[in-house]
Amino acid sequence: MKHTRPLLATTLALTLAACGQQTATPAAAPVASVPAPEAVAGDTYLVGFKQPLSGQSLGAQQLAAQATLQAQAIQAAGGALTQQWAEISAAAVRLSPAALAKLQGNPQVEYVEREAVHRALGFRSGVSDEGGAQRSLSGQTLSAQAISAQAIYTASGETTWGDAALRVPQLRAAGYTGAATTKIAVCITDTGIDGNHPEFGRKLKGFRNFVTTEANRNDAYLLNDVSHHGTHVAGTVFAQYGAGTGAGGLQSGMDADGVGGVASGADLYMARVLGDTGSGSSSGIINGVNWCVAQLKSQGGTEDKVIVSMSLGGGAKSQTEQRAYTAAYNKGALIIAATGNDGAAVSYPAAYTEVVGVAAVDSNLAKADFSNFGTQVDLSGPGVDVISSVPLGQGTAASASGGGVSFQNVQAADLTGKGSFTGSVVAAGGTNNEFCGTTTRNAALSGNIALISRGTCSFEEKTANAVASGAKGVMIYNNAAGALGISLTNAYAVPVVGLQQADGQALLGKLPTTGTASVTAADYESFNGTSMATPHVSAAAAVVWAAKPTLTNAGLLSLLTSTAKDLGTAGKDTNFGSGLVDPYKAITGQ
Repeated sequence: MKHTRPLLATTLALTLAACGQQTATPAAAPVASVPAPEAVAGDTYLVGFKQPLSGQSLGAQQLAAQATLQAQAIQAAGGALTQQWAEISAAAVRLSPAALAKLQGNPQVEYVEREAVHRALGFRSGVSDEGGAQRSLSGQTLSAQAISAQAIYTASGETTWGDAALRVPQLRAAGYTGAATTKIAVCITDTGIDGNHPEFGRKLKGFRNFVTTEANRNDAYLLNDVSHHGTHVAGTVFAQYGAGTGAGGLQSGMDADGVGGVASGADLYMARVLGDTGSGSSSGIINGVNWCVAQLKSQGGTEDKVIVSMSLGGGAKSQTEQRAYTAAYNKGALIIAATGNDGAAVSYPAAYTEVVGVAAVDSNLAKADFSNFGTQVDLSGPGVDVISSVPLGQGTAASASGGGVSFQNVQAADLTGKGSFTGSVVAAGGTNNEFCGTTTRNAALSGNIALISRGTCSFEEKTANAVASGAKGVMIYNNAAGALGISLTNAYAVPVVGLQQADGQALLGKLPTTGTASVTAADYESFNGTSMATPHVSAAAAVVWAAKPTLTNAGLLSLLTSTAKDLGTAGKDTNFGSGLVDPYKAITGQ
């Protein structure tokens, strides 16, 4: 874990023009505003007031009095207070340029910074634009990641390959599921959850929505997870085992009972801090983390231990966020976050002190090429081609056939129409059968299935041309080895699927022939991302903590890092941290 420091207590010493108070505090230099590359639009800022030396603390009445004085200071400057965190001596405010300047001039203000935006860090496996870059659920473009057919770990029954990598069957056989007399909770901060999914058995312990800009998202058993990300993350942690725990909309080859989570016996909470687009502000995320930590018995809740699992990141470093995570850590919570999918430096919050940074590996335990790297990487988890739950009926499953052959690894486009169509397969035409040019049409496609090669123009252009030509289904085949996921800009009424290169080329050689393109609703999907690695590590931590409840959060992390499976360069490194988390070894020593 990164270097930690004790939480600094707050102070009553404020210079308040509104109250006419004067103090002997020396005048401070003007406070600079810290920009954020992904900041909340407009005039929203985070303000941190100065704190005293370590070791000092204030009682509840003093904190309340201080909060009042700080609010008055903001009002005196001409700002509008939108959120206040008295314990960390910080607030979210709306400021005009004049109010910003006044507040920066207050000698008791330590900093003023723009409020940042963080985003979900998972994306559907294989979904890509025409150039091969994969796109996240929040619209970010990410590099492609292929999985070798010679995987070290594979799925079996309800056990996903990630479960196998973390030795979950052995853990379950020994009774280690996260259930214990000492109550252990995993509290996820994400886009929400479909509480009706059978994988959760209606056992969700708590849900709260912290995205105040969106209405009708306050019930775990009504629509709230529009992006599907949070439900997927939650399944990796908590999906239940046994007959009847699976949903009906399975992907090809799945067990009838669906998938199983790493910590199916722990308590599960969901703080909805990311909105329908998969993004959320610092304020909402801090509020969600605080709610998670409030579940601790020491804070008035019912849980002995709490792990905060954060599959989100991006934005700039925030002093306010750092204060919040330090406070959460000092209360005994363990905070675990995704390092990011840019193939670059570790993002925030994973890069903060007191936060465990998680990188992603594939089923060969190779670094996922999108996974961020740096000294803030602490542990690694399975993060490529991770199958898990999505809101009921909101996922897609695809199949296709032609010339008497049923194809493997068929992928549904992300905005495809649902349904099945059987008919004649027709080559779309154009250079290399790529069907490019925004006004290109082929009357022979009318009422038939268009077979198109991936190439120089976008998937959107090819699909639009085929549909405008009257095609009732679209098959696009890869121009390189591997499955082909397709990202579209607009939604279509016809099924649009991606084929492997060999299948598409073989089908092209059999024309004229008949085929079928089918896309159906699904309750599970396969995602990539450090977002997927994070719940694996969070759930592993919960299982170990349940087995060793006398550990502190620091002691738990020390055990997890010292027992992790070393990957890459010997010892801790910038790609894998201490290695793949190994909860079975952490518990048993084996």
